[in-house]
Amino acid sequence: MNPYATARQAYTESSVMTASPEQLVVMLYDGAIRFLRQSAEAMRVGNREQSRSKMSRAEEVIDELNYSLDMSYGEVPQNLRMLYQFAKRQLIRANLDSDADRIDSVGRMFADLRESWATIAQRAEARDAA
Repeated sequence: MNPYATARQAYTESSVMTASPEQLVVMLYDGAIRFLRQSAEAMRVGNREQSRSKMSRAEEVIDELNYSLDMSYGEVPQNLRMLYQFAKRQLIRANLDSDADRIDSVGRMFADLRESWATIAQRAEARDAA
């Protein structure tokens, strides 16, 4: 492993270990968005194996987001769960139909959710600093 990769891995591990719960959710969204973009790009150039691999990684992140929901908070986690389930169905359909645009639409949905969580994380950080 080269020194750059080692330093990058150490930075990533440190970021995760020191992140707030809200920041961790933002990081998960970042990962899902990145994997979805990579999946759509691979699909567009006809690399179904790489597309499926990246889509699988995105699905794992979506599953983690889904499993981490605290359903005791009522309607918000219920709505998020429905969105995550919808996203998974869309990705299954995208894979079956080789539809990169459908992957992109899931990515856009996650980008919107990510922005909302980034705002929540900033507010929590400001509250904790006060």
